[in-house]
Amino acid sequence: MSGQVLGIVPARLASTRLPNKPLYPLLGRPLIEWVWRRVEEMSVLDKAVVATDSEEVAEICRALGAPVEMTSPDHPSGTDRVADVADRPEYRHFEFIANVQGDEPLLKEAHLRAAIDLVREGRWDVGTCATPLNTDIARMDASVVKVARAASGRALYFSRAPIPYKRDEKPVGEELEREPFLRHIGIYSYTRAALHDWVALAPSQLERLELLEQLRPLEAGLKIGVAIVGAVDPGVDTPADVIRIEEKLSEQGATTFA
Repeated sequence: MSGQVLGIVPARLASTRLPNKPLYPLLGRPLIEWVWRRVEEMSVLDKAVVATDSEEVAEICRALGAPVEMTSPDHPSGTDRVADVADRPEYRHFEFIANVQGDEPLLKEAHLRAAIDLVREGRWDVGTCATPLNTDIARMDASVVKVARAASGRALYFSRAPIPYKRDEKPVGEELEREPFLRHIGIYSYTRAALHDWVALAPSQLERLELLEQLRPLEAGLKIGVAIVGAVDPGVDTPADVIRIEEKLSEQGATTFA
């Protein structure tokens, strides 16, 4: 193995909350273009590739100079799509795989690097990130995934419920700005073996209850390390997210590409 990192951007059209999400325009450019422009500048990745089931997405990405791998529309998750590409002969020399979400146009390289560093350490099968919840609204919001971790950094549980639960009084103020009240960030890195093992597993009972795919490897005993990182910009899931992201991009001056 080379010790190199392969970044894979899964991009599918069949989004329920935002149809044709990769093609959705942000400041006049498709979402997938914004994501790829950010990814291609990341030095933490030795190579990056887009994995899609859409020829329309593929055409846009090829025009940007992005390597594209066509994948089945029947993949049940982005992880399965990532694993499909990672197992192709031309990519088998990469030791570590990063799942770079195709709806994160403001993804910070420092956050992706934190997840990758966890698997490079050799202690973890999977690396991911979390950030403080900050507000009670986020703590109680079922769409915000929470994570509890051990002192070692190992993930103990992911949930849509408010975990950990403070029995006698609800946490307030500064309590929510630090551990143990953490929001999970959907960034993943894997060893090659862990990615293979993950997708070979059947959906687990807890996964089906919470509708959280990461509970499958956790239940099976894979060691998931969680890095604590700073503030996170939201991904694109709804039209309201689009408005917020466009404002952020405008604030950063990222309204055009050279």
